[in-house]
Amino acid sequence: MPRPFKARRIYGEYTADYYKPRGLKMSELEEIFLGADEIEALRLADLEDKYQNDAAELMGVSRQTFGSIIKRAHQKVADALINRKAIRFIPVVSERMHCNSCGRRWAETAYASHSENCPMCESTAVETETMPLSGHGRGKRRNI
Repeated sequence: MPRPFKARRIYGEYTADYYKPRGLKMSELEEIFLGADEIEALRLADLEDKYQNDAAELMGVSRQTFGSIIKRAHQKVADALINRKAIRFIPVVSERMHCNSCGRRWAETAYASHSENCPMCESTAVETETMPLSGHGRGKRRNI
């Protein structure tokens, strides 16, 4: 039996959007699905240029887990770019969080229960708002 997934902190606002090659209809394309944790890993590692240790700490996962997430995200994006596939962002966020002490906002994935403290100031003055779940879309499929 595999280990249960650990909740991942997501600081970006990700919605279910598509990116696709120009000039092709969606019905002609295969889709690659990127989860909120993979998008967040790309943002932290590539856009903000964080070291894996720092990015892993921000997401609330181990460095090895972060490495697996970012590797998977890079492979999916490369596959989509090279093989002309659509990229669909799948938000897998169950709860949005807000710290009343420092004002930090974040979300946590639906994989596990959330932490009770703010990741920045360690305050327990954290409010939660439950969000609707969407599928995590780990596979590839043809759009019909």
